Amino acid sequence: MGVAGGWLLSRSRRPGTPATAAGLPAGASEGGRPIDIDEEPSGRHGLKGLGRKSLDSLRVGVVVLDAEDNPVLVNPAARAMGLLRSGGAPGTIAPHPILRTLAGQVRRTGVRREVELDLPRGRAGNAQAPLGLHLRAVALNTTHVAVEAADVTESHRLARVRRDFVANVSHELKTPIGALQLLAEALLDATEMPDTSPEAQSEDLVAARRFAERIHHESARMGRLVNELLELTRLQGAEPLPTPEPVALDWVIAEVIDRTRTTAAAKHIEVAYAGPKGATVYGSDTQIATAVTNLVENAIAYSGEDTQVALSMRQDEEWVEIDVTDQGIGIAPHDVDRIFERFYRADQARSRSTGGTGLGLAIVKHIATNHGGRVDVSSTLGGGSTFTLRLPARPPESPLPSPAAIEIESGAAGLPSA
Repeated sequence: MGVAGGWLLSRSRRPGTPATAAGLPAGASEGGRPIDIDEEPSGRHGLKGLGRKSLDSLRVGVVVLDAEDNPVLVNPAARAMGLLRSGGAPGTIAPHPILRTLAGQVRRTGVRREVELDLPRGRAGNAQAPLGLHLRAVALNTTHVAVEAADVTESHRLARVRRDFVANVSHELKTPIGALQLLAEALLDATEMPDTSPEAQSEDLVAARRFAERIHHESARMGRLVNELLELTRLQGAEPLPTPEPVALDWVIAEVIDRTRTTAAAKHIEVAYAGPKGATVYGSDTQIATAVTNLVENAIAYSGEDTQVALSMRQDEEWVEIDVTDQGIGIAPHDVDRIFERFYRADQARSRSTGGTGLGLAIVKHIATNHGGRVDVSSTLGGGSTFTLRLPARPPESPLPSPAAIEIESGAAGLPSA
Protein backbone atom coordinates (compact mmCIF):
# COMPACT_ATOMS: atom_id res chain seq x y z
CA MET A 1 0.00 0.00 0.00
CA GLY A 2 2.86 2.37 0.87
CA VAL A 3 4.65 1.82 -2.47
CA ALA A 4 1.47 2.23 -4.52
CA GLY A 5 0.43 5.30 -2.52
CA GLY A 6 3.84 6.90 -2.95
CA TRP A 7 3.85 6.29 -6.70
CA LEU A 8 0.33 7.62 -7.11
CA LEU A 9 1.14 10.57 -4.86
CA SER A 10 4.00 11.58 -7.15
CA ARG A 11 1.61 11.42 -10.11
CA SER A 12 -1.05 13.41 -8.27
CA ARG A 13 1.17 16.47 -8.08
CA ARG A 14 1.00 16.97 -11.84
CA PRO A 15 -1.80 19.27 -12.99
CA GLY A 16 -4.29 17.62 -15.22
CA THR A 17 -7.65 15.99 -14.71
CA PRO A 18 -10.37 17.10 -12.26
CA ALA A 19 -10.91 15.64 -8.81
CA THR A 20 -13.56 13.19 -10.02
CA ALA A 21 -10.75 10.79 -10.89
CA ALA A 22 -10.16 10.25 -7.19
CA GLY A 23 -13.78 9.44 -6.48
CA LEU A 24 -14.45 13.04 -5.40
CA PRO A 25 -16.95 15.55 -6.77
CA ALA A 26 -15.72 17.76 -9.57
CA GLY A 27 -14.00 20.86 -8.28
CA ALA A 28 -13.67 19.47 -4.73
CA SER A 29 -10.70 20.88 -2.90
CA GLU A 30 -9.31 21.40 0.58
CA GLY A 31 -7.54 24.56 1.66
CA GLY A 32 -8.15 26.10 -1.77
CA ARG A 33 -6.03 23.54 -3.67
CA PRO A 34 -7.70 21.22 -6.20
CA ILE A 35 -7.07 17.52 -5.82
CA ASP A 36 -5.69 16.52 -9.20
CA ILE A 37 -5.15 12.90 -10.13
CA ASP A 38 -3.59 11.88 -13.44
CA GLU A 39 -6.16 9.61 -15.06
CA GLU A 40 -5.07 9.40 -18.70
CA PRO A 41 -2.65 6.62 -19.66
CA SER A 42 0.85 7.64 -20.63
CA GLY A 43 3.64 5.69 -22.23
CA ARG A 44 3.37 2.50 -24.23
CA HIS A 45 1.75 0.50 -21.39
CA GLY A 46 -0.49 3.23 -19.93
CA LEU A 47 0.80 2.85 -16.35
CA LYS A 48 -0.92 5.96 -15.06
CA GLY A 49 -4.37 4.82 -16.04
CA LEU A 50 -3.67 1.26 -14.91
CA GLY A 51 -2.49 2.42 -11.48
CA ARG A 52 -5.53 4.64 -11.05
CA LYS A 53 -7.93 1.88 -12.07
CA SER A 54 -6.16 -0.62 -9.81
CA LEU A 55 -6.53 1.69 -6.85
CA ASP A 56 -10.19 2.33 -7.64
CA SER A 57 -10.90 -1.41 -7.89
CA LEU A 58 -9.67 -2.18 -4.37
CA ARG A 59 -12.24 -3.17 -1.76
CA VAL A 60 -10.16 -1.46 0.92
CA GLY A 61 -10.29 2.31 1.21
CA VAL A 62 -7.11 4.30 0.66
CA VAL A 63 -6.60 7.93 1.67
CA VAL A 64 -3.33 9.87 1.40
CA LEU A 65 -3.02 13.00 3.56
CA ASP A 66 -0.46 15.75 3.14
CA ALA A 67 1.29 17.73 5.87
CA GLU A 68 -1.85 19.83 6.52
CA ASP A 69 -4.06 16.70 6.60
CA ASN A 70 -5.59 17.56 3.24
CA PRO A 71 -6.64 14.49 1.21
CA VAL A 72 -4.53 14.37 -1.96
CA LEU A 73 -5.51 10.86 -3.01
CA VAL A 74 -8.77 9.00 -2.29
CA ASN A 75 -10.29 5.90 -3.89
CA PRO A 76 -14.06 5.23 -4.17
CA ALA A 77 -14.03 2.59 -1.40
CA ALA A 78 -12.77 5.15 1.13
CA ARG A 79 -15.50 7.57 0.10
CA ALA A 80 -18.16 4.85 0.42
CA MET A 81 -16.95 4.13 3.96
CA GLY A 82 -17.60 7.73 4.97
CA LEU A 83 -13.94 8.63 5.52
CA LEU A 84 -14.44 12.05 3.90
CA ARG A 85 -16.54 14.89 5.24
CA SER A 86 -17.60 18.29 3.96
CA GLY A 87 -14.97 20.94 4.55
CA GLY A 88 -15.39 24.28 6.24
CA ALA A 89 -15.96 26.10 2.95
CA PRO A 90 -18.49 25.17 0.28
CA GLY A 91 -17.12 22.69 -2.26
CA THR A 92 -14.28 21.53 -0.03
CA ILE A 93 -13.71 18.19 1.67
CA ALA A 94 -11.89 17.08 4.81
CA PRO A 95 -10.84 13.67 6.12
CA HIS A 96 -12.65 12.04 9.02
CA PRO A 97 -11.24 13.27 12.37
CA ILE A 98 -9.98 9.78 13.23
CA LEU A 99 -7.80 9.83 10.09
CA ARG A 100 -6.24 13.13 11.17
CA THR A 101 -5.61 11.68 14.63
CA LEU A 102 -3.84 8.63 13.22
CA ALA A 103 -1.84 10.70 10.74
CA GLY A 104 -0.67 13.01 13.51
CA GLN A 105 0.45 10.07 15.65
CA VAL A 106 2.38 8.54 12.74
CA ARG A 107 4.13 11.83 11.96
CA ARG A 108 5.13 12.35 15.60
CA THR A 109 6.40 8.84 16.27
CA GLY A 110 7.38 7.60 12.82
CA VAL A 111 5.78 4.26 13.71
CA ARG A 112 3.00 2.56 11.76
CA ARG A 113 -0.35 2.60 13.57
CA GLU A 114 -3.09 -0.04 13.31
CA VAL A 115 -6.44 0.27 15.08
CA GLU A 116 -9.89 -1.31 14.96
CA LEU A 117 -12.97 0.71 15.77
CA ASP A 118 -16.67 1.12 15.07
CA LEU A 119 -18.01 4.21 13.29
CA PRO A 120 -21.72 5.04 13.48
CA ARG A 121 -23.57 5.18 10.18
CA GLY A 122 -25.90 8.05 9.47
CA ARG A 123 -27.43 10.19 12.17
CA ALA A 124 -27.69 9.35 15.83
CA GLY A 125 -30.35 6.78 16.55
CA ASN A 126 -29.94 5.04 13.21
CA ALA A 127 -30.82 1.37 13.66
CA GLN A 128 -28.16 0.25 11.19
CA ALA A 129 -25.17 -1.49 12.77
CA PRO A 130 -22.00 0.63 13.07
CA LEU A 131 -19.31 0.23 10.45
CA GLY A 132 -16.35 -1.78 11.76
CA LEU A 133 -13.04 -0.63 10.31
CA HIS A 134 -9.45 -1.81 10.57
CA LEU A 135 -7.31 1.26 9.92
CA ARG A 136 -3.62 1.09 9.06
CA ALA A 137 -1.64 4.33 8.80
CA VAL A 138 1.85 4.38 7.23
CA ALA A 139 4.20 7.31 6.62
CA LEU A 140 5.13 7.68 2.94
CA ASN A 141 7.65 10.45 3.67
CA THR A 142 8.14 13.16 6.29
CA THR A 143 4.83 14.85 5.43
CA HIS A 144 2.47 12.43 3.68
CA VAL A 145 0.64 9.58 5.38
CA ALA A 146 -1.35 6.81 3.68
CA VAL A 147 -4.30 5.32 5.55
CA GLU A 148 -5.77 1.96 4.53
CA ALA A 149 -9.27 1.08 5.75
CA ALA A 150 -10.67 -2.48 5.64
CA ASP A 151 -14.30 -3.29 6.40
CA VAL A 152 -14.46 -5.71 9.36
CA THR A 153 -18.10 -5.11 10.28
CA GLU A 154 -19.06 -8.78 10.02
CA SER A 155 -16.20 -10.01 12.19
CA HIS A 156 -17.08 -7.38 14.83
CA ARG A 157 -20.72 -8.50 14.73
CA LEU A 158 -19.76 -12.15 15.20
CA ALA A 159 -17.43 -11.24 18.07
CA ARG A 160 -20.23 -9.30 19.79
CA VAL A 161 -22.66 -12.20 19.33
CA ARG A 162 -20.15 -14.64 20.79
CA ARG A 163 -19.36 -12.44 23.78
CA ASP A 164 -23.02 -11.71 24.44
CA PHE A 165 -23.89 -15.40 24.25
CA VAL A 166 -21.18 -16.41 26.73
CA ALA A 167 -22.05 -13.55 29.08
CA ASN A 168 -25.81 -14.26 28.97
CA VAL A 169 -25.48 -18.01 29.44
CA SER A 170 -22.97 -17.57 32.26
CA HIS A 171 -25.17 -15.03 33.99
CA GLU A 172 -28.26 -17.23 33.75
CA LEU A 173 -26.34 -20.23 35.13
CA LYS A 174 -25.34 -18.42 38.31
CA THR A 175 -28.78 -18.78 39.90
CA PRO A 176 -29.28 -22.56 39.47
CA ILE A 177 -25.66 -23.23 40.41
CA GLY A 178 -26.08 -21.23 43.60
CA ALA A 179 -29.22 -23.22 44.39
CA LEU A 180 -27.34 -26.49 43.84
CA GLN A 181 -24.63 -25.41 46.25
CA LEU A 182 -27.18 -24.57 48.93
CA LEU A 183 -28.98 -27.89 48.45
CA ALA A 184 -25.67 -29.76 48.61
CA GLU A 185 -24.81 -28.03 51.89
CA ALA A 186 -28.24 -28.96 53.25
CA LEU A 187 -27.65 -32.60 52.27
CA LEU A 188 -24.28 -32.53 54.01
CA ASP A 189 -25.89 -31.28 57.19
CA ALA A 190 -28.68 -33.87 56.95
CA THR A 191 -26.26 -36.75 56.43
CA GLU A 192 -23.81 -35.75 59.13
CA MET A 193 -22.35 -38.91 60.66
CA PRO A 194 -23.27 -39.67 64.27
CA ASP A 195 -20.47 -40.29 66.76
CA THR A 196 -20.58 -44.04 66.46
CA SER A 197 -18.24 -46.70 65.21
CA PRO A 198 -17.97 -47.16 61.41
CA GLU A 199 -19.60 -50.61 61.71
CA ALA A 200 -22.72 -49.12 63.26
CA GLN A 201 -23.19 -46.51 60.56
CA SER A 202 -25.81 -47.21 57.89
CA GLU A 203 -24.47 -47.98 54.43
CA ASP A 204 -27.17 -45.78 52.91
CA LEU A 205 -26.16 -42.89 55.12
CA VAL A 206 -22.50 -43.31 54.17
CA ALA A 207 -23.37 -43.39 50.47
CA ALA A 208 -25.64 -40.34 50.77
CA ARG A 209 -22.89 -38.46 52.56
CA ARG A 210 -20.39 -39.34 49.83
CA PHE A 211 -22.76 -38.24 47.06
CA ALA A 212 -23.55 -34.99 48.87
CA GLU A 213 -19.87 -34.19 49.20
CA ARG A 214 -19.37 -34.84 45.50
CA ILE A 215 -22.35 -32.67 44.52
CA HIS A 216 -21.03 -29.86 46.71
CA HIS A 217 -17.55 -30.13 45.17
CA GLU A 218 -18.78 -30.13 41.56
CA SER A 219 -21.29 -27.31 42.09
CA ALA A 220 -18.55 -25.18 43.63
CA ARG A 221 -16.32 -25.93 40.66
CA MET A 222 -19.11 -25.03 38.23
CA GLY A 223 -19.66 -21.78 40.09
CA ARG A 224 -15.97 -20.89 39.68
CA LEU A 225 -16.16 -21.77 35.99
CA VAL A 226 -19.13 -19.46 35.41
CA ASN A 227 -17.48 -16.59 37.29
CA GLU A 228 -14.26 -17.01 35.31
CA LEU A 229 -16.16 -17.15 32.02
CA LEU A 230 -17.82 -13.86 32.91
CA GLU A 231 -14.46 -12.36 33.86
CA LEU A 232 -12.86 -13.55 30.61
CA THR A 233 -15.76 -12.14 28.59
CA ARG A 234 -15.29 -8.74 30.23
CA LEU A 235 -11.56 -8.81 29.54
CA GLN A 236 -12.11 -9.68 25.87
CA GLY A 237 -14.03 -6.49 25.26
CA ALA A 238 -17.65 -6.98 26.26
CA GLU A 239 -17.13 -4.15 28.75
CA PRO A 240 -14.80 -1.15 28.33
CA LEU A 241 -11.52 -1.24 30.23
CA PRO A 242 -11.28 1.14 33.18
CA THR A 243 -9.06 4.20 32.90
CA PRO A 244 -5.46 3.28 33.85
CA GLU A 245 -4.56 4.54 37.31
CA PRO A 246 -1.50 4.17 39.57
CA VAL A 247 -1.60 0.82 41.39
CA ALA A 248 0.51 0.27 44.50
CA LEU A 249 2.00 -3.22 44.27
CA ASP A 250 2.41 -3.36 48.06
CA TRP A 251 -1.38 -3.48 48.29
CA VAL A 252 -1.58 -6.06 45.48
CA ILE A 253 0.90 -8.41 47.20
CA ALA A 254 -0.87 -8.09 50.56
CA GLU A 255 -4.24 -8.73 48.91
CA VAL A 256 -2.96 -11.80 47.06
CA ILE A 257 -1.44 -13.33 50.19
CA ASP A 258 -4.70 -12.74 52.06
CA ARG A 259 -6.83 -14.28 49.30
CA THR A 260 -4.71 -17.43 49.06
CA ARG A 261 -4.07 -17.89 52.78
CA THR A 262 -6.77 -20.52 53.34
CA THR A 263 -5.90 -22.56 50.25
CA ALA A 264 -2.20 -22.52 51.09
CA ALA A 265 -2.78 -23.44 54.75
CA ALA A 266 -4.82 -26.50 53.72
CA LYS A 267 -1.70 -27.91 52.01
CA HIS A 268 0.82 -26.50 54.51
CA ILE A 269 2.30 -24.28 51.80
CA GLU A 270 3.99 -21.02 52.68
CA VAL A 271 3.40 -18.04 50.37
CA ALA A 272 6.36 -15.69 50.91
CA TYR A 273 7.29 -12.37 49.31
CA ALA A 274 10.77 -10.96 48.93
CA GLY A 275 11.36 -7.79 46.97
CA PRO A 276 11.36 -3.98 46.96
CA LYS A 277 8.64 -1.88 48.50
CA GLY A 278 6.78 1.05 47.00
CA ALA A 279 6.65 -0.14 43.38
CA THR A 280 3.86 1.25 41.21
CA VAL A 281 2.30 0.11 37.93
CA TYR A 282 -0.53 1.59 35.88
CA GLY A 283 -3.84 -0.07 35.15
CA SER A 284 -6.73 -1.58 37.11
CA ASP A 285 -5.92 -2.58 40.69
CA THR A 286 -8.61 -5.28 40.80
CA GLN A 287 -7.49 -6.86 37.52
CA ILE A 288 -3.81 -6.87 38.50
CA ALA A 289 -4.68 -8.42 41.86
CA THR A 290 -6.76 -11.06 40.05
CA ALA A 291 -3.88 -11.89 37.70
CA VAL A 292 -1.33 -12.35 40.51
CA THR A 293 -3.88 -14.30 42.59
CA ASN A 294 -4.51 -16.69 39.69
CA LEU A 295 -0.78 -17.29 39.34
CA VAL A 296 -0.37 -17.99 43.05
CA GLU A 297 -3.45 -20.26 43.21
CA ASN A 298 -2.15 -22.15 40.18
CA ALA A 299 1.21 -22.59 41.91
CA ILE A 300 -0.48 -23.86 45.08
CA ALA A 301 -2.69 -26.29 43.16
CA TYR A 302 0.27 -27.94 41.42
CA SER A 303 2.65 -27.96 44.39
CA GLY A 304 3.06 -30.68 46.94
CA GLU A 305 2.44 -30.29 50.66
CA ASP A 306 5.01 -28.63 52.94
CA THR A 307 6.53 -26.59 50.09
CA GLN A 308 6.84 -22.88 49.37
CA VAL A 309 5.47 -20.49 46.74
CA ALA A 310 7.78 -17.49 46.39
CA LEU A 311 6.75 -14.04 45.18
CA SER A 312 9.48 -11.65 44.03
CA MET A 313 9.70 -8.41 42.08
CA ARG A 314 12.10 -6.58 39.80
CA GLN A 315 11.72 -3.07 38.41
CA ASP A 316 13.40 -0.54 36.16
CA GLU A 317 12.33 2.71 34.53
CA GLU A 318 10.04 1.01 32.00
CA TRP A 319 8.76 -2.25 33.51
CA VAL A 320 7.90 -4.03 36.74
CA GLU A 321 8.18 -7.82 36.74
CA ILE A 322 6.44 -10.02 39.32
CA ASP A 323 7.72 -13.61 39.60
CA VAL A 324 5.68 -16.46 41.09
CA THR A 325 7.90 -19.51 41.70
CA ASP A 326 6.69 -22.89 42.94
CA GLN A 327 8.25 -26.24 43.77
CA GLY A 328 5.59 -28.23 41.96
CA ILE A 329 5.44 -30.83 39.23
CA GLY A 330 6.63 -28.50 36.46
CA ILE A 331 5.48 -28.29 32.86
CA ALA A 332 6.63 -30.42 29.95
CA PRO A 333 8.33 -28.50 27.09
CA HIS A 334 5.56 -29.36 24.59
CA ASP A 335 2.94 -27.90 26.96
CA VAL A 336 4.66 -24.59 27.73
CA ASP A 337 3.41 -22.83 24.60
CA ARG A 338 -0.21 -23.88 25.18
CA ILE A 339 -0.86 -23.44 28.89
CA PHE A 340 -2.32 -19.94 28.36
CA GLU A 341 -5.03 -21.28 26.04
CA ARG A 342 -8.55 -21.51 27.39
CA PHE A 343 -9.44 -24.89 28.92
CA TYR A 344 -6.00 -26.32 28.16
CA ARG A 345 -4.57 -28.47 30.97
CA ALA A 346 -1.08 -29.90 30.98
CA ASP A 347 -2.12 -32.64 33.43
CA GLN A 348 -5.74 -33.67 32.96
CA ALA A 349 -5.85 -36.06 35.91
CA ARG A 350 -4.28 -33.53 38.27
CA SER A 351 -6.67 -30.80 37.10
CA ARG A 352 -9.69 -32.96 37.88
CA SER A 353 -8.44 -33.60 41.39
CA THR A 354 -7.70 -29.92 42.04
CA GLY A 355 -11.00 -28.72 40.58
CA GLY A 356 -9.35 -26.36 38.10
CA THR A 357 -11.38 -24.72 35.33
CA GLY A 358 -8.62 -24.24 32.76
CA LEU A 359 -9.33 -20.49 32.51
CA GLY A 360 -7.08 -19.02 35.19
CA LEU A 361 -3.97 -18.60 33.04
CA ALA A 362 -6.02 -17.39 30.06
CA ILE A 363 -7.40 -14.63 32.29
CA VAL A 364 -3.85 -13.71 33.36
CA LYS A 365 -2.78 -13.46 29.72
CA HIS A 366 -5.68 -11.18 28.79
CA ILE A 367 -5.10 -8.93 31.81
CA ALA A 368 -1.41 -8.62 30.94
CA THR A 369 -2.18 -7.85 27.29
CA ASN A 370 -4.83 -5.27 28.15
CA HIS A 371 -2.31 -3.50 30.37
CA GLY A 372 0.33 -3.39 27.65
CA GLY A 373 2.44 -6.12 29.27
CA ARG A 374 2.85 -9.85 28.97
CA VAL A 375 3.17 -13.06 30.97
CA ASP A 376 5.94 -15.63 30.49
CA VAL A 377 6.79 -18.99 32.02
CA SER A 378 9.94 -21.01 32.52
CA SER A 379 9.65 -24.52 33.85
CA THR A 380 11.44 -27.82 34.31
CA LEU A 381 9.43 -31.01 34.40
CA GLY A 382 9.54 -32.19 38.01
CA GLY A 383 11.49 -29.11 39.09
CA GLY A 384 8.86 -26.41 39.52
CA SER A 385 7.82 -23.39 37.44
CA THR A 386 8.28 -19.62 37.44
CA PHE A 387 5.59 -17.36 35.97
CA THR A 388 6.59 -13.76 35.25
CA LEU A 389 3.98 -11.00 34.95
CA ARG A 390 5.42 -7.93 33.22
CA LEU A 391 3.58 -4.60 33.62
CA PRO A 392 4.40 -1.02 32.57
CA ALA A 393 6.00 1.16 35.24
CA ARG A 394 5.13 4.40 33.43
CA PRO A 395 1.72 5.96 32.85
CA PRO A 396 0.33 5.35 29.37
CA GLU A 397 0.71 8.12 26.81
CA SER A 398 -2.33 10.34 26.85
CA PRO A 399 -4.27 9.67 23.65
CA LEU A 400 -5.64 12.47 21.51
CA PRO A 401 -9.35 13.11 22.13
CA SER A 402 -11.63 11.42 19.63
CA PRO A 403 -14.54 13.29 18.08
CA ALA A 404 -17.89 12.86 19.77
CA ALA A 405 -19.34 11.00 16.77
CA ILE A 406 -16.88 8.12 17.10
CA GLU A 407 -17.92 5.06 19.07
CA ILE A 408 -15.14 2.60 19.81
CA GLU A 409 -16.59 -0.54 21.37
CA SER A 410 -13.61 -2.85 21.54
CA GLY A 411 -11.23 -0.39 23.19
CA ALA A 412 -8.49 -1.54 20.80
CA ALA A 413 -6.31 1.22 19.41
CA GLY A 414 -6.00 2.83 22.82
CA LEU A 415 -8.54 5.54 21.92
CA PRO A 416 -11.31 6.54 24.32
CA SER A 417 -14.87 5.64 23.46
CA ALA A 418 -17.41 8.35 23.07
